[in-house]
Amino acid sequence: MLASSNRLTGCYPSTETVSPQMPPRPDGLYGVSKVATEALARLYADKFGLDVVCLRIGSLELRPSEPRHLATWLSHRDCAGFVRAALTVPSPGILAAYAVSANARRFWELDGRLGYEPVDDAATYDIPDTFVGPGVPQGGDYASAEFTLQYLDGRTPEGR
Repeated sequence: MLASSNRLTGCYPSTETVSPQMPPRPDGLYGVSKVATEALARLYADKFGLDVVCLRIGSLELRPSEPRHLATWLSHRDCAGFVRAALTVPSPGILAAYAVSANARRFWELDGRLGYEPVDDAATYDIPDTFVGPGVPQGGDYASAEFTLQYLDGRTPEGR
């Protein structure tokens, strides 16, 4: 199993549902590193027959705390279920799959081949539903030019 990330597709619009078969649209340098890591997993699967599940992990938090989490939250219980499924799925070849709780606002399609159905939903928490909309990327602020530029011009994430 390879721990990948939802940041691999963070530049897709928040109004669009994304499947693992769609092209990567990373929202920052971290997302780009996950694209490269998944490509390396594909290389090993193709050349050496290695079975790899690239688990694109959502926002793994004890509880959702912001509007974006209505789509991206991954509870600890659901994370354990997805990891167990990824480690035990028979002969997956190369498989990219999102790991996200059963959020009604979820951005991503789940892959039934893993055999795990998430149970938790961020909507059961008191979070305002203000994130999704036209022109809003799935990655939120991480998808902004400013977020990436701060790393390229020597500033720290806090702006110092």
